[in-house]
Amino acid sequence: MKLKAAAIQMVSTFDVDANLASAEALLREAAAQGVTFAALPENFAVLDSDNLYRWAEEERSSSRFTGFVARLAQELGIWILAGTLPLRIRRDGATVDGKRVRAASILFAPDGRQHARYDKLHLFDVLVGDAQGQYRESASIEPGDAPLVTDTPFGRLGLTVCYDLRFPELFGWLQREGASIITVPSAFTHRTGEAHWETLLRARAIETQCFVIAPGQGGVHNVRRTTWGHSMIVDPWGVVLACHDTGPGLAIAELDLALIDTLRTGMPLQQHKRFSPAFDG
Repeated sequence: MKLKAAAIQMVSTFDVDANLASAEALLREAAAQGVTFAALPENFAVLDSDNLYRWAEEERSSSRFTGFVARLAQELGIWILAGTLPLRIRRDGATVDGKRVRAASILFAPDGRQHARYDKLHLFDVLVGDAQGQYRESASIEPGDAPLVTDTPFGRLGLTVCYDLRFPELFGWLQREGASIITVPSAFTHRTGEAHWETLLRARAIETQCFVIAPGQGGVHNVRRTTWGHSMIVDPWGVVLACHDTGPGLAIAELDLALIDTLRTGMPLQQHKRFSPAFDG
């Protein structure tokens, strides 16, 4: 089986209307090129970390963002991964405490329904030597509580988000649960992305023997924030099949899913493991 997929790169700003217009144009372009699975980046609609609660409350009352993606998935007849959206409701239906939100990566089916949802597990609370200096996602985001693999017509799909990429035990769990494709919608800083982005993506693809689809933010957002971009699709051998360096655009590739079985048969990494997994989900 083959799947034509797109990693969509954006340069989102604090202008939500403009972000949605950009996302729609890129999704339409992807569909016009025959893509049947398109992944948007982290924070594609709302980049403003100081006002996530406000936008999550708007989503709660009007379904503004999920409705937007659902409409396009149905109209275009494609699978769409909404990189992350700020949500006030947890996966179990409970409301997030205080004024924090969940960073939810939501998969929409071609009929417009929500097929699966993953809430970002690892939060980016770090010091980075760039214009912003310090990042503290936990101030406005509550971490998720469970990893996720979901069935699709093109195989088992494992969902992750951005900083999750640095935790190989999570990716190992996804592979053990049958993932053949793993998504990594991101907003890597320029500094960390330049140093580690491609290396980490290729490593995760090689060690899990999965395709990795990694849409990112890529450009100058404001005077304090610049993201690395280089959205890419990597095959299970670690080969970069497509990459879009900077600015809005698409990285499109055809995934030959038969390659996964070929590689796992020739190099059965899971059968050869000698250590118990550190992460049990």
